[in-house]
Amino acid sequence: MSINVPLEEMSIEEKIQRMETIWESLCAKADSMVFPPWHEKVLNEREERLRQGDDEFIDWDSAKKDIRNDIP
Repeated sequence: MSINVPLEEMSIEEKIQRMETIWESLCAKADSMVFPPWHEKVLNEREERLRQGDDEFIDWDSAKKDIRNDIP
């Protein structure tokens, strides 16, 4: 299925509304979604690193700053 959305003509508010609509639709069907096996493996590995103290959560602003600093 192909849907053409006039992104360049939409306001930021309209874009956010569309994203929220899509997100709500995905969440409503989350129980029926099938994820690839590697996804569970990655999540389990991350959870284990947290448990062992090898990783930690940081706030979103810090994460964005780190990402920006890593980009050449």
